[in-house]
Amino acid sequence: MSALATEYVAALVAREPERLTYQGVPGAAHDQLLDNSRAALERWHRLEDALLARVRRFEPPTPGERDWTTYAIMLDALDASVGHRVCRSELWAVRTSGGLQNRLSLLARAQPVGSDSLRAQALTRWRRVPRYVDTEIANLREGVRQGYVAPRPVVAAVIRDVAQMLAAAPDSSPLASPAQRDSSAEFRGAFVGVVANEVNPALERYRAFLADEYLAQARTSIAASAVPAGLACYRASVRRSTTLDLPGDSIFERGTRELARLERAIGELGQRVLGTSHVPTVLRRLRTDTALTFRTRQEIMDTTNAAIARASAALPKWFGILPKAELVVEQQPEYQQRAGNVAYYNRPSEDGTRPGIFFINTFAPEQQSRARIESTAFHEAVPGHHLQVTIAAERGESHPLARLLFNSGYGEGWALYAETVAGEMGVYSSAVARLGLLTSQAFRATRMVLDAGIHTKGWTREQAVEFLAAHSVVAPKTVESEVDRYISMPGQASSYMLGNLEIRALRTEAERRMGKRFDIRQFHDRVLEDGSLPLPTLRSKVLAWLDTVAPVRDGASN
Repeated sequence: MSALATEYVAALVAREPERLTYQGVPGAAHDQLLDNSRAALERWHRLEDALLARVRRFEPPTPGERDWTTYAIMLDALDASVGHRVCRSELWAVRTSGGLQNRLSLLARAQPVGSDSLRAQALTRWRRVPRYVDTEIANLREGVRQGYVAPRPVVAAVIRDVAQMLAAAPDSSPLASPAQRDSSAEFRGAFVGVVANEVNPALERYRAFLADEYLAQARTSIAASAVPAGLACYRASVRRSTTLDLPGDSIFERGTRELARLERAIGELGQRVLGTSHVPTVLRRLRTDTALTFRTRQEIMDTTNAAIARASAALPKWFGILPKAELVVEQQPEYQQRAGNVAYYNRPSEDGTRPGIFFINTFAPEQQSRARIESTAFHEAVPGHHLQVTIAAERGESHPLARLLFNSGYGEGWALYAETVAGEMGVYSSAVARLGLLTSQAFRATRMVLDAGIHTKGWTREQAVEFLAAHSVVAPKTVESEVDRYISMPGQASSYMLGNLEIRALRTEAERRMGKRFDIRQFHDRVLEDGSLPLPTLRSKVLAWLDTVAPVRDGASN
């Protein structure tokens, strides 16, 4: 199994060479781009099919056996990828989050430089971008021909994002990051020239195609169910993001229940903190009361850094395995901030040359609630994504496949769970921040309702925007960008709460079975040590561990 997993990793990075750049794998080449042509995709599908058939011929290992988690990760990833083909997503891949414009921006930030070899690789890769962009345009034209088109509001938002990227001078563009980080004047000039004369013209072709040709043909329905085999596409998207096979009705109903539970808690705490239990009033106060919003961008940065420092100091009492990689906080590129992007995290490089980076949005600070900032920091940084991703990368005992692959059910589920753990750690600075924790949890329950509502129940964009605004403290600009993200990425918005609920349920079971012997550090280490596990595999792993430390006898628990 280990040899087959190694073969799969080699195939993945040959198909998507950018993965090695994002991970910062020592000795990796950084001069290629994904071949996004439909011919290359068909070749990849044949290889995936063959790999999946070979995995299924293995006798499944039992929990705890050697290669058990490697087998489970590989089987889940291949099965989910094959199932997701029903969406034909390559034919309508216009997205506000995870779209072409964002992928290039993130890749520029991760592109290593600093030596003659790395400079040459950077120039080679980025000279390939025009072909990549032109192929993307060809794929979208074929999608129109076959009846697969992106939703109109998403297309309009991407046109705006790309235009804002192009508005920056080539030497200050987010795509010029490799030049901005290198000491060679000759390289800086050459790379900025590539951005100005090759990359930007390609992006202008993409913008013009979307604005002049594609937008008029984009679909007015925002639901994934509007594309051919759309309901099957939505369920396959949920499966791929969450690792759970759930219908839209189940997601909608569970999200509705969680939202009601959390809003009751918001009302109770709101009464103590703000003098009102009326949830809409609590949310409006948190969103608009100038005493509860920020004044400057630097204030957002300072509050974020202070929250992370408190959480980092408290980690040893709650986690046995601790990260070594550095974490820094940076502001997002301005075009992303103005578009209303929420915070996000970039993993550190495995070669130690790049820290983990928590990118925050400081735009219009007077519209950003103080209640949101600390829970967001704990989600994206520690004890959230930075802890989770870095522990998996630094352990070195699991197969590289566990570091290469990521599923949102586990990763985002952990990060949402981490917000609550931060409360147990005592690192929220105020009652308002603790109220922000509850509104953050409710926000993720709202996402479940919206995800299923948009893609399976015919919700309009206006209806979704109104619902999110009524049930969150998100700034008005961010509400629209968030809804466009859910439209762009069916299934992903549900992964946060679904994963969180599964981890919480496993912890409750561990506490029940171990009683006074329960050690929170051991539980957290078991959840984190093997990387991004499918949620059913995580459940099997934790229950197998409990069988060794707290076996059930005669139907009774310890």
